[in-house]
Amino acid sequence: MAADILNQLTLILEQRRGADPGSSYVASLYAAGMDKIRKKIGEEATEVVIAAGQADADALVREMADLWFHCLVALVHEGISPDRVLEELSRRLGRSGLEEKASRKGQ
Repeated sequence: MAADILNQLTLILEQRRGADPGSSYVASLYAAGMDKIRKKIGEEATEVVIAAGQADADALVREMADLWFHCLVALVHEGISPDRVLEELSRRLGRSGLEEKASRKGQ
């Protein structure tokens, strides 16, 4: 189910590339460029951190959805399929986080 939603959303985000920035929020982000997209991701990440400190699970879910959405916008902007992120997460399954992090030191 999650992969289906990501794929559906990715298709919509790809379609917005050619949309009028005046009529599409996503198109306005694309038109503004990666700097604007990065700023939005930073804002949303901060809101996730704040929501995580509150006793409101619904707020955390909403803010996390906003963060994931803007991260998908960044991936599509860069022409990267969300499948690559899912493949990376799959690669890490069953590995110690410490081991995985240590394996990236030379990269």
